[in-house]
Amino acid sequence: MPLKLDIVTPLARVYSDTIETVVLPTKDGEVGILPGHIPLITHIESGELQIIKDGKSTSIVVGDGFAQVVGDRVSVLAQRAIEEEKIDEAAAENALKRAQEALANAETLHPAEVEHNESIVRFVVAQLGVKRRGR
Repeated sequence: MPLKLDIVTPLARVYSDTIETVVLPTKDGEVGILPGHIPLITHIESGELQIIKDGKSTSIVVGDGFAQVVGDRVSVLAQRAIEEEKIDEAAAENALKRAQEALANAETLHPAEVEHNESIVRFVVAQLGVKRRGR
């Protein structure tokens, strides 16, 4: 029995397909989901989400969000998500630099701006880790 995986952000449906298994990056570590998994709702943390389909592994970097497993459906609702092949390393490095510069002045920022910039840093670091892994 295969799983149906949907990854959705506020801007788009990033992924929707039938898969064999998925590994979710959660606040408590990685959680592997196989067919027949018990129902689950968990907090997703910025990191690499790994998908196995037809014996091949694919990575999608997700930002903070939530995942729900019910029956044979896995739904991921994330603030951000990008497929590995779409990661632009130069753009990611620029975003990281801007967020780090903003955080250097954290005492003048509203707490929501600090959290936003910290979230960007976590997401971009995860992108760069996935992109540079094969080197």
